[in-house]
Order: sequence, then C-alpha cells, then structure tokens
Amino acid sequence: MPLKFELCPGRMIGGSNPCFIIAEIGQNHQGDIEIAKKMIKMAKDCGADCAKFQKSELEYKFNKGALERPYTSKHSWGKTYGEHKRHLEFSHEQYRELQKYAKEVGIFFTASGMDEMAVEFLDELDVPFFKVASCDANNFPYLELTAKKGRPMVISSGMQSMATMRRVYQTVKEHNQNFTILQCTSAYPLDPEDVNLCVIAEYQKEFPDIPIGYSGHERGISITVAAVAMGAKVVERHVTLDKSWKGNDHEASLEPSELTELVRAIRLVGRAQGTGIKQMLPCEKACHVKLGKSVVAKVAIPKGTVLSMDMLGVKVGEPRGVSPEDMAQLVGKAVTEDVEEDGSITPRMVDGYNNKG
Repeated sequence: MPLKFELCPGRMIGGSNPCFIIAEIGQNHQGDIEIAKKMIKMAKDCGADCAKFQKSELEYKFNKGALERPYTSKHSWGKTYGEHKRHLEFSHEQYRELQKYAKEVGIFFTASGMDEMAVEFLDELDVPFFKVASCDANNFPYLELTAKKGRPMVISSGMQSMATMRRVYQTVKEHNQNFTILQCTSAYPLDPEDVNLCVIAEYQKEFPDIPIGYSGHERGISITVAAVAMGAKVVERHVTLDKSWKGNDHEASLEPSELTELVRAIRLVGRAQGTGIKQMLPCEKACHVKLGKSVVAKVAIPKGTVLSMDMLGVKVGEPRGVSPEDMAQLVGKAVTEDVEEDGSITPRMVDGYNNKG
C-alpha cells in the first residue's frame, strides 16, 4: 500500500508532500446556499486545500422515530429533528451548484456521505475523495460499499477503539489502497485533555503504510499545528463565518482569521520538518567556521613525537585543526613538524592520519 497517494487531481498526500488542509463547512451554512458559497470562497482565500460539506439522504440516515423526535434545542431549525435536518440539507441540484462554484473559485470540493445513498450521489457527483465521518467508522457494510467505489478515502476515527480501527483498516484495504485514517475525538468543543494526540504515533505504528492525519474539534489552532508537527498528513477543522451563529458546531469552528493563521502555521511547520537526515547544513557553515572546535597541543610537541591523549586538548583554533571527533585517531601517530603549545594540530602535521580532507 502507498504511504503517499493522489487524494485529489494533481495533489498528493503523505511522504514529503504538504499537509492537506480540509475546511469542514459541514452544515455551518445555516441552510443558506449563498452563505455556503461565501464559506467556500473564505476557505480558498484562507489557503485551505478543500471545502467540505456533509451530505445526507435523511430517510436513509435516520429512522422514522428519529426524524419525528421533538427537537427543542436553542440550535433547532424546526420543531422535530427531521424538520431541523431538512432545513440544513441541500438538494442534489444545490450540491451541483456548489461544486461548480468551488471549481470557479479554485478549491477542491467534497462532502462526507452520511449514509449509503449519499455516497451513491457523491460518486455520481464525481467528488475527488470520500470523507467517512466518525459515526460511520464502525459501519462496515458502508465502509465496504464506499471502498469498492475506488475513490480515495479519508476516515475519521472518533468514538472508536484501536481494535475497531484495525478492522476498519483491513476492511478498506481489501478493496481500496488509497486511504488515510484521522485521529479524532467526537466532542464539540473538545477539551485539550481529551484530544489524545499520542494516538497519531500509535496509528503510525499500527498502519505504517498509509498516511495518518488529524480531525480536530478543539478551540484555537495550537493543537492542530502540534498534530502536523507529529506527522499528520491531512488535517480537518470545522470553519464558520461567525461563532455566535445557531448550531452545535460553530463554537468548535475556526473563523476566517483563525483559519488563515492555521494554514500559515501548518505551512511553516512543513518547511521546518526537513528530511530527517542529520547532517551539517549549508546554513551552519558560517557558525562552524567561527565557533567549530579543533584539536590543539596542550604542550609543545617536537617533530617526530608520538602523540598521546595527554598532549591533546580541544579549543576553537586558528587555523582550523583536526576535528575533536577524530582525536582518538591521532594517538600513537607521530607529528611531522614541531607543534607549539596551544597551536592547532592540522591533518598535514600527523603522519598516517587518514582524514586529511
């Protein structure tokens, strides 16, 4: 399986590729398509890679009793939960309109398919990848159906155990090689103590051949930036135009200024992560020339003397001498010229020293 793959046309994730940033609009559009368009444009302007929604076919996601349940929350858009959800649900035609607008703006567009029929519609819509919400991570018939479509998958893991996620990995892997798993805790807003960023490292060990990411519901951006520093290759954060709006998700969402700062910070961390190869870099040469230490003579050493450790010390020397890490190689070798006390011992002064570069 690939540790990196093409999530969207022309956009690879994993490996050394930039972290993929999903702006989760969800249903924070208040059921208003013009607000939804403003949020797509906002996501693009802030630097996110993808604007994402949540698509449900309500009669397939909820049973009759759930839809008829009274819903008296301050966040309600209707007397019953069904009325509330219908207010927030865009039609197929509206989704096509939003997809077209996202293409015009220049940002990738997708949605979480919240039930099997929604997945069928999103497949017809030709989204670049499927997002699997945490509530469907243990819905194995759904996972198998979605995986068999062949599109890349991004799978959140809120409310699940490691045992379940191992089964998720095996189920999806059987049918689809291109997927990523996101550490997630399903609470809105999420307290820092419940984020459990260490799961990212555990996922990296459990599933070493897929990219691992993070879906966050905490306040602010610091924890998400930390997730990227820990190796998250995809991050998802809810976004809003106004945290005071009606809706459960707004409080755990990022306003435009926060999303802009998150993108900036993630790109900065990406630049700082490097290759993992430890070596002296060109930017360090000036410091090395100025402060790098060399082997020096603790005492005057006549020509022909065989060196012993008690004759040698380490200081910042001029001219530059043998590197301190090679000091042991000098012991037992003769000097080919007189060395004054406190003088640098250079490679050419030592007979048989094998690092004269």
